[in-house]
Parts: sequence; structure tokens; C-alpha cells
Amino acid sequence: MSETKQNTSEDKVQITPELMAFIEEWKSKPGNLIMVLHRVQQTYGYIPRSLTFEIASMLKVPLAKIYGVITFYNFFKTEKSGRNIIQVCLGTACYLRGGDDIMAELEKQLGVGVDATTPDGEFSLEAVRCLGCCGLAPVVVINGEVHGKLSTKDIAPLLDQYRGAKAKQA
Repeated sequence: MSETKQNTSEDKVQITPELMAFIEEWKSKPGNLIMVLHRVQQTYGYIPRSLTFEIASMLKVPLAKIYGVITFYNFFKTEKSGRNIIQVCLGTACYLRGGDDIMAELEKQLGVGVDATTPDGEFSLEAVRCLGCCGLAPVVVINGEVHGKLSTKDIAPLLDQYRGAKAKQA
């Protein structure tokens, strides 16, 4: 399982004026770090490393504290996600009905492991716990769209459908 970094232009990420105003607004409030990190991720889709230095300075908190929060909570991402986010349910029902086989097939087809993004930036693969669709197990959610009762033979056509969506939009 290989992980791919694709943020070659990440060092050029700059704080937007809107984000700067948000940080200024929250600077002196309790819980400001969590709120600021949520807003950064909402703005960029992840928390760019270069911005953590600025946030530390603006909020007057140690960089280690910021990384402690980022790494403690699963929600925060330090790498940019792919255009298509694939979430494979590995909750009990999905796991028992082949969720692990679906995950293995996705890893094989995409050439990346869990919590990684394909080199072309097209797909990110995540393992999640119960999505509340147990009757459709095993379930995969791609960009918020639920795909249920899958087998490993459904994976290649499903990926093609999302690859094709890019060509249709262009």
C-alpha cells in the first residue's frame, strides 16, 4: 500500500481575506483552535502545513498544540483529498457481507491503500464505520452518493462511472 503526496504547490497556499477575518473574530474566544481548524479545512479541503505556522502565530499557540489537535481528531486532514472521495463502510453488517473484500478490490484497482489519494488526484480512499445503510450492505459512498449491495465485480465499472464523470463535465 503506497501513499502519495500530491501537494507540490502547497507552499503557495495563502490565507484568504475571509479566513483571516474569521481568525480575527475567534482569536480571543474559548475553543478558537478547533473552530479555526474547521474553517481552514472547510476552505481548502484539508489543513495545509504552511498555514499551520500562520495560525500558530495568530492564535499565539504552539505549533505542537495545533498538530496535537489535527492528529487527535479523525475529521482533520493534512493532505488534499482526491476529486472523488470513496468511503467504504466496514461496520459490522458491511464487514460481514464482504466490505473488507470491497476495500481490497478498491486498493487493487486504485493502486493505493486506505487514507491515500491516487497519484493523479482522482480518488481518495477511506474506511468508515457504520453509514446507517445496513440493509444495503456492503456499502460504498462516493462523493456522498450511496452504492449498496456491491460485489468485487461491481468495483471496476463503478470507478469508470466516476472517471467518466470528469470527461463529461469538461
